[in-house]
Amino acid sequence: MPEHIDPAMTAEAIADDIVAAIVSHRLPPGTKLREEALAAVYRVSRTKVRAALLMLSKDKVIQIVPDKGAFVAKPSAEEAREVFAVRRILEAALAREFVARATAADYKRIDKHLAAERKALAGNDAQTRTRLLSDFHILLAEVVGNKVLTEMLHELSMRSAVITMLYQSRRDAACSSDEHREFIEAARAGDADRAVELMVGHLSHVEGALHFDEVPAPAGKDLVAALLA
Repeated sequence: MPEHIDPAMTAEAIADDIVAAIVSHRLPPGTKLREEALAAVYRVSRTKVRAALLMLSKDKVIQIVPDKGAFVAKPSAEEAREVFAVRRILEAALAREFVARATAADYKRIDKHLAAERKALAGNDAQTRTRLLSDFHILLAEVVGNKVLTEMLHELSMRSAVITMLYQSRRDAACSSDEHREFIEAARAGDADRAVELMVGHLSHVEGALHFDEVPAPAGKDLVAALLA
């Protein structure tokens, strides 16, 4: 246990800080997250560290391996292809339903979300940027109102968010936001066929722009030094 405990440090804050380190590639995919090192960095008990790691595991950001510990998620190119293949099938149907059901109030809500996307892209907060780009698709599902579809898409979006957070460049993220806006323009015009085409193309573009070869492999860098960098 750390010598000086910080009672103000929450598990949520620890999880957010670890995500920020992953997004900035200070903690590359596959990095082992040692509980004792994390407890020392954040000046908390290992119980609080475990709570933070469980949060990250639930969101697919890390993987907890029995008897081995916690590791930064390392989704493969094959996993990404499978995730996006399923998403194209689901979201083609979602797009058509959205065009049929969306109201003026729904479009107002989504316009506000698109503005938040652009604001995040103008800054340096990759975590917020990734979350907003992912949440756009959840918003569409909520408008359609199919709870089963929303739950399925939420799970797939979490997995996609981890993949894009690790392997998508800022330039590609900006393209994603532009494609969101193009989709909404087609939907607002009532052009369901065009909306479906844009959604499927958008997901294919995101998949095709992932840079699996550009993320550094875990090195012998000290975990504490990486988090304090």
